[in-house]
Amino acid sequence: MSEAGNEMTESVVLCAPDGSAAGTAPKATVHHRDTPLHLAFSCYVFDPAGRVLVTRRAYDKRTFPGLRTNSCCGHPAPGEGMRDAVLRRLWHELGIVPAELDLILPAFRYRAIATDGTVENELCPVYRALAATDEVTVHPPEVHEAWWVPWAGFAAQPDGTDPLSWWGVQQVEQLSALGPDPFAWPLGEHALLPAAATP
Repeated sequence: MSEAGNEMTESVVLCAPDGSAAGTAPKATVHHRDTPLHLAFSCYVFDPAGRVLVTRRAYDKRTFPGLRTNSCCGHPAPGEGMRDAVLRRLWHELGIVPAELDLILPAFRYRAIATDGTVENELCPVYRALAATDEVTVHPPEVHEAWWVPWAGFAAQPDGTDPLSWWGVQQVEQLSALGPDPFAWPLGEHALLPAAATP
């Protein structure tokens, strides 16, 4: 099924300003110039050597096509736990079943505007995953390409000709503040997740 077809059947969790659930909406109707606040997640996948998996969003995606970004993003379905949603999308987009998955930034929130005026407005907890190997199988409707890079180089964000996603820039800044070694980052408190997030 195409991304557009998936969006017609998928729903996202809408959120009130305090992070509580405020209903649901079809994914296809959510992202526009006045996008409502909704629940999402981001994940950074590391291999045993400590490299992070960087991805490029598919060029035919409706929102932020072709953008260089973190390993995986997505939206929990209504009633779906955050951890289950992350695991689902890691497998769907990258063919990865992580050996470990940890919450790092439970309260991350951002708002970004694409060049076409589309707004992203998310409560977006950030997770760290450890892959057992460096093998990746990208799902073309979602991911154009994926590659491994040392975290230090990625965190420096040196490539001005290939900008990192807006949320990625903010997340990397907050993750880097936790220390230079991604495996030593302190775990986030689940109690700080948005109230709309189920365990």
